[in-house]
Amino acid sequence: MSKPQPIAVETPTHNEQDYEQSHVHEVYEVIATHFSDTRYKPWPVVETFLNDLPKGSVGADVGCGNGKYLKVNPSLVVLGSDRSSNLIRIVNERGLEGMVADSLRLPYRAKTFDFVISIAVIHHFSTPERRLLAIEELLRILRPGGRLLVFVWALEQTKFSKRKFEADKQDVFVPWTLSKKPSQEEETSQPSESVVYNRYYHLFKQGELDELVQRVPGVDIEATGYDRDNHYVIAVKQA
Repeated sequence: MSKPQPIAVETPTHNEQDYEQSHVHEVYEVIATHFSDTRYKPWPVVETFLNDLPKGSVGADVGCGNGKYLKVNPSLVVLGSDRSSNLIRIVNERGLEGMVADSLRLPYRAKTFDFVISIAVIHHFSTPERRLLAIEELLRILRPGGRLLVFVWALEQTKFSKRKFEADKQDVFVPWTLSKKPSQEEETSQPSESVVYNRYYHLFKQGELDELVQRVPGVDIEATGYDRDNHYVIAVKQA
């Protein structure tokens, strides 16, 4: 059986929150355990960013998933948040700090954190306006002089990538295949079944993330790049 491939989709013109609830949040609630099992090795750019921060820095990992970045540098204080309660349950079971929170309405005061990271999150927002709001919220909670790191999936994929996207299709459903194990009564008579769940992604073109960050006043881009089939930006909030 061939592996399910990404499907180009039309994005909503209204009820965007309901769309994301159905095609992002509810999917992660179902696949959380399996998703977590595949997310264990830090990406080098994120690891370097965290390890280069001054000892004792306080930061936020917004959309922290299973919390794999919360313990990269033990000299930091990092608070995690995610929309998925099942992923946050995994975070808490690991003894890490994490809470359920909406990335567009974070429960933090303005100008609180020395650094903020958002790794593979903002591409799940279904409209340009909501993606901009997400960036603005990350910068709201960052103190002047603080550093921000954002990663998003890239439309441009290397020849080694497992994912292949059409060049002009930026909005897609990306399938996640989850094996459904049979009950004890069924084990001897039926094979396991697979269920495919589609997650919404906006695939960023080169330079698109930079432009999005630059639309927020008072921000300087420190570095921009491509890594692991993702675009990333490191920015500093002006003092």
